[in-house]
Amino acid sequence: MKIGIFGGSFNPIHIGHAIIANYIISNSDLDKLLMMVAPRNPMKPDGFYQVSDGDRLRMVELVARRLQNVHTSAFEFEMPTPSYTINTLNAIQARFPDDEFYLVIGADNWAIFDRWKEADKILSNYHVIIYPRSGYEVVIPEELAERVQLVNAPIVELSSTEIREGLKQGQNMSFYLPVEVYDYITRNELYLPQPE
Repeated sequence: MKIGIFGGSFNPIHIGHAIIANYIISNSDLDKLLMMVAPRNPMKPDGFYQVSDGDRLRMVELVARRLQNVHTSAFEFEMPTPSYTINTLNAIQARFPDDEFYLVIGADNWAIFDRWKEADKILSNYHVIIYPRSGYEVVIPEELAERVQLVNAPIVELSSTEIREGLKQGQNMSFYLPVEVYDYITRNELYLPQPE
């Protein structure tokens, strides 16, 4: 089975994430796409999360269940932190040795991929699917053409940071979020201003 891994903080998941996931699963030969929620990153500033890992996971589930062959994964929650992609890929490959894994990343991450931990091993052992991001040209060296591909996914420039800030200020952010996610945030009073 060919399985894509689309990882992120999803803090919160927004329509841009949903569009990318839907495009990838609909326009590739992947059998399944895992939206893998990253655990709290100790490198992120205080106040970055504001919500629990469980809430972020639940919001991703609300989106994934509307998409065929897209699933939510908490696999990285089991991994030591900080969680490096190479370690996650190796661990999931060891657990599912008969499957073939494809890492799904944005062009912004491809631009700095050489700085990723053991980037050469990722490229040697796994496939990479790149989706475009505004302002980033994707260059794939000829020797990587069989393992790395650029897909023509829509470019949706949305920022979870800006969405969190808007919610914190009481702005209407409903057009940036899948309706189920916006309802979940509102119902559970997430991303509200923190008491002084």
